Amino acid sequence: MNPEATSDKTVLLAALAGQKDQQSNYELTELDNLARANHLSPAASFIQKLDRPNPATYFGKGKVEELATAVRTYEAEMVVTNDELSPSQIRNLEKALDCTVVDRTGLILDIFASRAQSKVAQLQVQLARLEYQLPRLRTSMSVSLDQQTGAGGAGFTSRGAGETKLEQNRRRLTSEMVAIRKELAAIQKESATQAKQRRAGTLPTVALVGYTNAGKSTLMNQLLARFGQGAGTEAEKQVFEKDMLFATLDTTVRQLTLPDKRQLLLSDTVGFVSKLPHHLVAAFESTLQEAAQADLLLQVVDVSDPNHQEMMATTAATLKELGITDKPMITLYNKADLAQLPAPEVDGDQALTITAKDQASQDAVLNLVEKWLFADEETVTLHIPFADSRIVSQIQDQHAVIDQRFDEAGTFLTVALTSSESEHYQQYRI
Repeated sequence: MNPEATSDKTVLLAALAGQKDQQSNYELTELDNLARANHLSPAASFIQKLDRPNPATYFGKGKVEELATAVRTYEAEMVVTNDELSPSQIRNLEKALDCTVVDRTGLILDIFASRAQSKVAQLQVQLARLEYQLPRLRTSMSVSLDQQTGAGGAGFTSRGAGETKLEQNRRRLTSEMVAIRKELAAIQKESATQAKQRRAGTLPTVALVGYTNAGKSTLMNQLLARFGQGAGTEAEKQVFEKDMLFATLDTTVRQLTLPDKRQLLLSDTVGFVSKLPHHLVAAFESTLQEAAQADLLLQVVDVSDPNHQEMMATTAATLKELGITDKPMITLYNKADLAQLPAPEVDGDQALTITAKDQASQDAVLNLVEKWLFADEETVTLHIPFADSRIVSQIQDQHAVIDQRFDEAGTFLTVALTSSESEHYQQYRI
């Protein structure tokens, strides 16, 4: 699929088993959004409720005939299905419909391929696509290599057929996957070292997670503009934001300095979507480790979307698949302006209704974040030798100092520190 094409007429088809109408409508709406995100133009949508898929075409004979009529009527170039199909099912459907058939996994992989900007994201997407393609390589007598035989003698003629084109392609794809995994491992080792260095410092970390297009990048950019390292942070420190699915694929980490001098690291992660292909979850697992290592998660939810409860369930399921189940999390119900809800509106210590571009909402988010991150603060007094004056500067930059005095050996600082920070400066405590 050409990511620049905008006129490919498409017919959408979903097979649903035992689901309520609301769930069915949600899945079709999401499939429609995914198609549009890949520059396709959905012309019609169909649902078939199945007890079990047809082994040959996945969908029933009657539905396939109805679909063929729709393809001719709308002059559609493509059919997109909401489920992952086997290679033979795709081939049989393409023959019956006389058009290209793409399943949900192929569609999402194509979207990711068009969005990937960084080297890591491109490698991760390429690996996922190869894993998807490997079992879908097609056999054909016309692409076999010549049998490797000699001019005479049983030694050669009894060897049987030589390597087929299919086997050659499988070997090539496998080799590419091995090479990509090695390259990713080297990059990820360096990234892990950088993440370890960040965690070894005293700054707490917060990760934005949630459904794609819920407003994570918008919120991060708004906070960066106000509290980024040297507020009014330059454009290159912002993260890409646009009203489309999977606008950003890379995890971005930035440092915030709050008005009370407290500092934290904020990361924006790739958005989730229901039925996210396992290949992609596995490929992006290292990217999402920022969420796994964070001290606090901020789940951003588009409260204006009628399906936001299902989206929250998708986020929970994806986090569970990644093994992220024990992290404290604040839920931010974003886009309150579109939902005509009052904002900011605090609901206990773990939920907040906001509009990401509203400064009052941003302040409310940070107030709640500070309550979670700095709840265990205690006031301590440190005695820092003059030889370690850099430590004094570091603390003054990151904290509001309560008291400061000197003696002949060094500087006394009275300051509020979290338990981890206090442990970090243990050697100076008195």
